[in-house]
Amino acid sequence: MTMLKKVNMLRRKIMGFLTRNVGRGNQRQNGLLFKREVCSVLICRPNHRLGNLLLVTPLVQEVHDLFPNAKIDLFVKGSAAPAIFKNYKINRIIQLPRRPFRNLIAYFSGWLQIMQKRYDIVINAVGHSSSGRLSARFSNGRFKFFGDTDEWMTLIYHDCEHMAKYPVYSLRGEMINLGFQVGNKKVPLLLLKLSLAEIIEGRKTLDELVPDHKKTICIFTYATGGKIYPSAWWVEFYDRLKQQFYDYNIVEILPAENTSMINFRAPSFYSLDIRKVGSVVANAALFIGADSGMMHLASAVQTPTVGLFKVTNSKIYEPYNTGSIAIDTTRNNIPDCLKIIGRAMHVSDNGQSKKHELL
Repeated sequence: MTMLKKVNMLRRKIMGFLTRNVGRGNQRQNGLLFKREVCSVLICRPNHRLGNLLLVTPLVQEVHDLFPNAKIDLFVKGSAAPAIFKNYKINRIIQLPRRPFRNLIAYFSGWLQIMQKRYDIVINAVGHSSSGRLSARFSNGRFKFFGDTDEWMTLIYHDCEHMAKYPVYSLRGEMINLGFQVGNKKVPLLLLKLSLAEIIEGRKTLDELVPDHKKTICIFTYATGGKIYPSAWWVEFYDRLKQQFYDYNIVEILPAENTSMINFRAPSFYSLDIRKVGSVVANAALFIGADSGMMHLASAVQTPTVGLFKVTNSKIYEPYNTGSIAIDTTRNNIPDCLKIIGRAMHVSDNGQSKKHELL
């Protein structure tokens, strides 16, 4: 581990300790709330990672559903949010620079914007985020929800640990505490909201890469930190995957680093445009990759996704969409993984996921 990573880990621990009680007990001190009066909502997720921002899309859909006439602002970090929320009805995206010390003016300007505008509701998407808690605390809002997990959530919802679901459950809990009925419908799925034109263009791109008379499996061999699998693991996995699924095309989706853990042995697609990558993956029959932002992108375009986990908790980060599964590779070797994938493909081919036929 590099010194920079050690410093960042220490910084997160210190900030988490200092901010753990920010906002606790202060959410409901501002009187009554009426749905029809909610005209502006601020959602805070000051994080730059692709996966973490995609995991906010169910919360944004929930807010739209609860307050259809409200204008939603997003307080985020980095440059990914405009592409992710392009086809959402977002009033404004307030972006902190990914590297604050290189652009202090833009950094402080972002914080000033959430202090100056008056919001009816402010929502911190992730309760354990120190920057999220601080942004909710310093924002100018009448009602502030800090994303805390109440005990009732763990008793009622077996899946409340998941990073896409618990922000929605937390918001529903706050609304219930304010006297509203919110129902018990399923949490919205991750959703990139690709347009028909984007999906068609992705189909053309995929047809140029591989024969169009066969279905395609997309693989993503990259990850960060301890989530990455060595090249030898991926080479063996790829060879066995080709052998078992000989009647499928296999296309590798390349990371921003433009590297391949299988040494570019498969046809590959590379783009820094999130939506272009998503449009290609949307036309695949299956996506396989380690826990990463690209795994969540595959979920967000509604492609059945296999997430490979070895260090992170799959209950928190597993792919969340129809037909997707998580595999613990510390308990399953490569042949076991392929058996599980085979069963998942069989279920998909028997009609539980019809997305690709509709395309």
